[in-house]
Amino acid sequence: MAEIDAARLRAELIPPYRVIDVVSSTGSTNADLRKAAAEGAEDRTVLIAGEQTAGVGRRSRHWSSPEGAGTYLSVLLKPHEVGFAEAGTLAIVGGLSVMDLAREIGADAGLKWPNDVLAGPDRGKCAGILAEAIAGEGLAIVLGIGINVLPLGPGVEPGPGGLQPTSLAEAGARTTDRTEIIMILLKAFAERESRWRAAGGNLGRAGLLADYRAWCETLGRQVRVELPGDTTLVGTAVDIDSSGQLIVETGDGRRQSVFAGDVVHLRAVG
Repeated sequence: MAEIDAARLRAELIPPYRVIDVVSSTGSTNADLRKAAAEGAEDRTVLIAGEQTAGVGRRSRHWSSPEGAGTYLSVLLKPHEVGFAEAGTLAIVGGLSVMDLAREIGADAGLKWPNDVLAGPDRGKCAGILAEAIAGEGLAIVLGIGINVLPLGPGVEPGPGGLQPTSLAEAGARTTDRTEIIMILLKAFAERESRWRAAGGNLGRAGLLADYRAWCETLGRQVRVELPGDTTLVGTAVDIDSSGQLIVETGDGRRQSVFAGDVVHLRAVG
């Protein structure tokens, strides 16, 4: 697979991004940018890696990031217009940007709340999004996006809930050129993130909620939500609100909001 063309990315994407760095390998792009943020890195700094040796997803779960098989990147954002309580909605923005990419390159994909992109006829896991807020004087968030571009090969364990890994290539993508894929993704994210930032992190005011509802394949499904303390919620996923919470309607007609940060696992029932 061709190397990621850092010069081309910088020529096309600065601005709106301030800094774009590409490394062949690192432990975790999110961890690197958390450290960079503490050292004063600029808003809209991007780090891209050819592989991650210690990639993680939600709740510190391992994210397989082998060399040459995918795109692994993180963006440092300092959205002073957004309150800390709204920071979690950035993961929704990341998911929408991956869907913009999938639609442009012809890959069959959909969203699984709160942070997965599923693809292909069997709806395997193709991408994951991780947003991490950083404590400090002002809000800083590192958003990580990992996308399987090519098949990962044998030996990769299924994800939480038994989701099998898949890739853009297996979902019909017209290209597997990582530079082109990153270019499309970051352009889409810049457009959606600017709207999110201007709306103070409110997905409805940003005009992002309708797309998420349309593309979220969790909605309308019977789900089992595992929460901390061995608590379980079973019902129908009926909506996503402007703060990114999933609304679950139980069998007796009650509706309960579920915050993404509280979810241990979410599985479709049946």
